[in-house]
Amino acid sequence: MRFKFTIALLFFTVLVTAQQIKSPSEFLGYELGTRFTRHHQVVDYYEYLAGAAASMMKLESYGKTNEQRRLMVAFVSSEENMQKLEEIRAAHFNSAKGEGNPSVAVVWLSYNVHGNESVSTEASMQTIYELLTKKKDWLKNTVVIIDPCINPDGRDRYVNWYNQFVNDAHNVDPNSKEHHEGWLSGRSNHYMFDLNRDWAWATQVESQQRLKVFNKWLPHIHVDFHEQGVDDPYYFAPAAEPFHEVITDWQRNFQVTIGKNHAKYFDANGWFYFTKEVFDLLYPSYGDTYPTYNGGIGMTYEQGGSGRAGLGIITRNGDTLTLKDRIAHHHTTGLSTVEISSLNAQKLNDEFKKFYNNKNFKYKSYILKGDKDKLKALTDLLDRHEIKYGYAGNTTVRGYDYDSGKAGSMRTSSSDLVVSTNQMKATLVKVLFEPKTKLSDSLTYDITAWSLPYAYGLKTIASENTVSATPSVSDNLEYAQPTNTDSYGYVTNWNSMKDARFLAELLKNKIRVRYNEEAFTVNNKAYGRGSLIITKADNKHVKNFRSQLLKIASNHKKSLENVDSGFVESGKDFGSDSVKMIPDLKVAVLSGGPTSTLSFGEIWHFFEKQLGYPVSVLNEDYFGRVNLSDYDVLILPNGFYGSFLNDNRMKSLKAWVRAGGKLIAIGNSVSGLKGDKGFGIKSKKAEKDSTNHLLSYRAGQREQVKNFITGAIFKTKVDTTHPLAFGYDDTYFSLKLSSSTYDFLESGNVVYIEESEGKPVSGFAGSNALKQTSKSLIFGSQDYGRGAVIYMVDNPLFRGFWENGKLFFANAVFMVNN
Repeated sequence: MRFKFTIALLFFTVLVTAQQIKSPSEFLGYELGTRFTRHHQVVDYYEYLAGAAASMMKLESYGKTNEQRRLMVAFVSSEENMQKLEEIRAAHFNSAKGEGNPSVAVVWLSYNVHGNESVSTEASMQTIYELLTKKKDWLKNTVVIIDPCINPDGRDRYVNWYNQFVNDAHNVDPNSKEHHEGWLSGRSNHYMFDLNRDWAWATQVESQQRLKVFNKWLPHIHVDFHEQGVDDPYYFAPAAEPFHEVITDWQRNFQVTIGKNHAKYFDANGWFYFTKEVFDLLYPSYGDTYPTYNGGIGMTYEQGGSGRAGLGIITRNGDTLTLKDRIAHHHTTGLSTVEISSLNAQKLNDEFKKFYNNKNFKYKSYILKGDKDKLKALTDLLDRHEIKYGYAGNTTVRGYDYDSGKAGSMRTSSSDLVVSTNQMKATLVKVLFEPKTKLSDSLTYDITAWSLPYAYGLKTIASENTVSATPSVSDNLEYAQPTNTDSYGYVTNWNSMKDARFLAELLKNKIRVRYNEEAFTVNNKAYGRGSLIITKADNKHVKNFRSQLLKIASNHKKSLENVDSGFVESGKDFGSDSVKMIPDLKVAVLSGGPTSTLSFGEIWHFFEKQLGYPVSVLNEDYFGRVNLSDYDVLILPNGFYGSFLNDNRMKSLKAWVRAGGKLIAIGNSVSGLKGDKGFGIKSKKAEKDSTNHLLSYRAGQREQVKNFITGAIFKTKVDTTHPLAFGYDDTYFSLKLSSSTYDFLESGNVVYIEESEGKPVSGFAGSNALKQTSKSLIFGSQDYGRGAVIYMVDNPLFRGFWENGKLFFANAVFMVNN
């Protein structure tokens, strides 16, 4: 009798709790799935839940977006667990250090990283509501962390657009306007960056702020909720090959366990799904791989729909896919994930602890030497990931030499960086620094090479021994300020993006700057090509010139050398024709139809957040009415320019360049400028494969991979005498993203692949594609009248993480053709 009374009381308590807490539909005032919820309404509902279920939920803001929308996570667990949430976090975190034996599972659910994949935020509200009401039992041994919207700016961009164009009663006809989002889609964030490819590079404010919370928790399970094409069934784990070799058997196997649990529910409802296809676990900057390399089970879930689906759409099979359907599917996998994690909480804890023990990677230490600004840029990234590093002593290290691709040695000093795998983040270090990534399958979803030593342009040795290092050096690197109050001028070097930012601020403050085309020596110090020369005579118009200059130099921690004369000890004097004035440039970038939103965003973000220099955005729909003579530089992002660059527009572009304009073409936009119609650049002719292939349909699909280059790193030759290459050594490692190749120019071949360097040092390149890479152009500059065309076949701003390519872009803007 007492047992029956207890059960009745428990049922009554659950019922009352469910009645006290409003469902999303009750709170919002409309049935969930009948309209899209704006971000501020989502925030309102989560704030309401934090008050109505305060004993089981905590809401934490972790930052704001570029457009000042709120970023937040919700922590949900039992009342008992919430009272000791910090204790649970500390115990979980300490288990990675081999301490203790915690038993609470930590599950993190991330929604809406792509703004127009908007169903997941809707599903998050239903999921958290049911966890707080009907599914409370799972929370006895589980903490669930929910980020309802990683990308609020993109989400609201999509939702506001859809609400403008949706029919009074939504139209399921796929041809209706509400199913055709424009160029400025909601997929990416404010700066048009794909946040699902930014976890490791952390170039965006959303990623930078989120990582601070993520690294405090390092969840056992992390799910990234997505959408794919309208006609695709649901995708969930297990993932496809290739898996990175560091992924453990446990991580692989538990993906299967989770997938089978989802399948149970999908089968019961007759829903279609697929697993083990398309979505692999290799590239480290995804919302599934990054958590995996941090010891968790990272997964992508993909619902059919995306920005095309709206509130409802007819699929190719004649079925109607509704927003309610999409919510149901994401809601089901979200709850299923929590359920299976709760059932395996102890095993998750045990295996997480094992993940961080007994790492025995081939390379124990990575030793990096190079420009101090580039080293600082790298340590800033390592700090974001809480990766430990130190500094070498005066010794010699031996191991794999990244430059030569074989065994080598390096003499080190106290300024050289050491990053070892003898630390908690060992696996992540191995993945980010490894010279070559092992591929179990050449068909991948993303790039196949990203090694940070190449990306940051640092001489590196990977040692099979642990190299001793001091824990840290002062972050305040010394920089010299001149003491003479009446100098002829000041000089400083040009080697890094820090130097470019310094120049940008000088120009914005109307301080005139020159640069040298030939190396020189002054005050017994050598200065390479591109060094900045700032004279008193050039800046008579600037009030308080010296104090302004020193303040800007201090802001950027730039050393300035005081010079008392324009007469140099060797090289060209400051009055020589080889010492050029950097003009006050007005820069524009094309946006809209022919351009890639991602490439446009990379350029926009580069100018506003990395360089700090103004750029005007010219959209293609009114470009024909723009007076190009108002601009000194025009940038064409990667894209498809066939119809845009018609005869009339090409004629006007040529006239503008001939009159002194500078045209910078990136990626596939180079193709729009080739041939007699354009500026004469030529694609390399593909060699025909004379072999007679009789292949099956499936084998024929795989045969196509021979024509691809999927993000591979190539060693290139650099003409260091050209202004486009100022600040660089004679070799550069370029990230090649496609198999498009171009012949050498008649002159101005600044960065190129020699015949002997036709194979990648890291990453996959198909055999047919490789035939075209030898003796091909990477970056070139073509004089045209009084102006210039700069070709950047490889994109140096790709995803904002290829740090060593950015100075080429700054050179293209400031140094070429002055």
